[in-house]
Amino acid sequence: MRTEAQRSAPARRRAPSGDAGTTGNSVRGMDRRRFLLALAAGLAGTAVARGATGLGDAVTPLPAPAGPVVPASALEAVAPRGVPGLVPVPPPVGVVDTLPGEGTSLALSIDDGTSTEVVAAFARFAEDSGVRMTFFPNGRYASWQDNAPALRSLIESGQVAMGNHTFSHPDLTTLGDREVAEEIRLNQDFLRTTFGVRDSPFLRPPFGARDERTDRIAADLGHPTIAMWNGTMEDFRVLTPEELMTAARRWFHPQTIVVGHANHPAVTTVYGELLELIAERGLRTVTLADVWATPGQRVRGVTAGGTVLTG
Repeated sequence: MRTEAQRSAPARRRAPSGDAGTTGNSVRGMDRRRFLLALAAGLAGTAVARGATGLGDAVTPLPAPAGPVVPASALEAVAPRGVPGLVPVPPPVGVVDTLPGEGTSLALSIDDGTSTEVVAAFARFAEDSGVRMTFFPNGRYASWQDNAPALRSLIESGQVAMGNHTFSHPDLTTLGDREVAEEIRLNQDFLRTTFGVRDSPFLRPPFGARDERTDRIAADLGHPTIAMWNGTMEDFRVLTPEELMTAARRWFHPQTIVVGHANHPAVTTVYGELLELIAERGLRTVTLADVWATPGQRVRGVTAGGTVLTG
């Protein structure tokens, strides 16, 4: 059986050589952002490590930062005014692990949600920065109910999308057909009752563990697209802020689907640096629903090929 580290590794793309575009401490001395100060003040909760079979022991949380800063140019790059998003195409049947075509899109996708404080920080980060992202929650964690009001408004606006990550985060390949279906259905019910999300085509199997059988069951239940990844924040384990930024510099590239986790507080201390990196590399954040349409979705904006559509 593969380890958690192996399953969290990108599916196809190898790391590029070098770290062009690193940010270092260049954000210091620029204008501070209120949302980052608020995040820095409120994250003293206990982090929980996720192991290959579930959750590990509680670990000592990282100290709150003194207050990172975000350049205005970074905010403008990730939250362009007047551009609602790419025009999505029908979701494919089968596995996707990269964004289609050529472009400058970056899909940030956040899994699990063991920490109420970290989920809250991601919601504030999205609201105050305009960053677009896709969450893959496990309904067993109270963090999502705790933060449902803030997330619902982001979902309704289209800035945040949701996908199914199963209810209790099992390795689906170890379960029988009925158990696989139950895990998916329970999380569908959770997404519908908590966020009003009814028709997400995306399933992300926990640990990336999947096969033709589990894919077929997911498709039969309304999730034809198995959303994998080709970049990772490498935060399936507890990392320092510096290690997180090393991973971001390695994997934040055009047309990449990056997987991260709403489990450990270190990520909440580097939001400013992440925004600056996105801006430096000329990337634009998208949700998976910006790229692949969900049923009943109204779309307007610019297609991946550059065609302008309105309506």
